[in-house]
Amino acid sequence: MTSQIKNHHYTESGLSNVWIQGLSTVDDEGKKVLRIPNIRSLHRLISKVVLTSDGSLTGPELRYLRTEMGLTQTQLGKLVHRQRLTIARWESGESTLDGATEAYIRILACKKLGLGDADPEEVSGRCKQITIDKVPIRINVTGSSGYRLVA
Repeated sequence: MTSQIKNHHYTESGLSNVWIQGLSTVDDEGKKVLRIPNIRSLHRLISKVVLTSDGSLTGPELRYLRTEMGLTQTQLGKLVHRQRLTIARWESGESTLDGATEAYIRILACKKLGLGDADPEEVSGRCKQITIDKVPIRINVTGSSGYRLVA
């Protein structure tokens, strides 16, 4: 038996501001299991939103992008000439990521995730060293394999 879920708080992404509308659950031997179709497409959309948002990346956003790129903290550290502990501190919010390094990470993520070529000037303009409240990312399921942002 399948049932529809109005809003699912998608904390499985590691981000606290992602909500998905229109998912369904299926009965798996008496247990309701959430069905998330084409998770790769979903994560691609979330990545695009994170990469094009204004303001400094939060620690969870940096961790999300790093894991989506398939990098360990050590591997990312080597790419940005920092120690693994520095990456861990950025991700936990113990210290802040400088704008130049953040811009490089955003450009790298665009390339590694196949989201096109990022314009360095545009990316640099997004990396404002201010804290901006992150708005909820609201996503709607559009069929068996598609997602779109909800305005």
